[in-house]
Amino acid sequence: MWQRIRTLIIKELLAIWRDPHSRLILIIPPTIQMLVFSFAATQEVKNVRMAVFNQDLGTAARDLVARFDGSPNFTYIEHLGSEQEIAAAIDSRNVIMVVHIQSAFSRKVAQGVPAPVQLILDGRRSNAAQIVAGYAGDIVNRYAMELLDPRHSAPLASVVVTRIWFNPNLEGTWNSVPALVAILTTLMGLVLTSLSVARERELGTFEQLLVSPLSPGEIILGKTLPSLLIGIGEATLMILVGVIAFRVPLHGSLLLLYAAMVVYLFAVIGVGLFVSSLAKTQQQAILGGFVFMVPAMLLSGFASPIENMPDWLQWATLANPIRYFIVIVKGIFLKDLPASIVFQNIWPMAVIGCVTLSCATWLFKHRVE
Repeated sequence: MWQRIRTLIIKELLAIWRDPHSRLILIIPPTIQMLVFSFAATQEVKNVRMAVFNQDLGTAARDLVARFDGSPNFTYIEHLGSEQEIAAAIDSRNVIMVVHIQSAFSRKVAQGVPAPVQLILDGRRSNAAQIVAGYAGDIVNRYAMELLDPRHSAPLASVVVTRIWFNPNLEGTWNSVPALVAILTTLMGLVLTSLSVARERELGTFEQLLVSPLSPGEIILGKTLPSLLIGIGEATLMILVGVIAFRVPLHGSLLLLYAAMVVYLFAVIGVGLFVSSLAKTQQQAILGGFVFMVPAMLLSGFASPIENMPDWLQWATLANPIRYFIVIVKGIFLKDLPASIVFQNIWPMAVIGCVTLSCATWLFKHRVE
């Protein structure tokens, strides 16, 4: 039995390696995707364009505008001359925020009374607008603290000291690169396995496979193990790019990471083989793989936190293996995730893998009969 499976594994690896398109898919796209997505798939808001409508010519207003001008988050500040220009600036998307300083601002500051500052934000970009509003609010609050006269103001009752664990400098790549290791490993593993049986049908070698001494279960195993080896190799390449090119720290155990990766790849390969058994052509297999991949990625917590989703959708994410593997990869990369927590995320992936591989084997036998 094992000799027959070994022969099928070698045959699968040689078929992938001898195909120039497959070799190209295995090496170049994952590397390019890692480099591009690491910078593009970020929730940071940088190089913000904003506008200022300053109706106050006093010193306090000019000082506040200077603080916006000196902030690294705002790279371009447009100065508006009338209230009518505010709507035009927002409507045209030239700026995401307008800071409106009223004419009595400096006088109120000199009198020691509250001097409001209005922020007008583009709600069409709601997430970015919230972040920019946070930047602007922090600048205004810091300026207000500087204006306090220590001779007449009471000391603060408490002081907030912020400490950021696991990512002290808030590097965006530290958050995105480990997640991309999971996403891109899923993509490559799913594409390869989705094409495996469909490719046999297109090339006319599927019938030869059926008349061989291999049973349907052995054929599925022989299709699974090459994809597993290639998936581990792809993940290793992604990890090396993340650690060497992006300087993302790897604090945890590589042994735990690879153990979780093997279980995870079994779950993903099961989905790919199920799709491949359904498809008659490679084009159908690729489309079927993306039908699974897109919602699975959206429900993984990569783009938005799972806690922000409706309750019924949070329940749906429990059947998504990417959800668990992202937690493991991020945890092992950034905070040396304990083995107990890794296991809590491994066993659901093992259950999903058993279900998907069983379904793929059953469907393959059903289609053969």
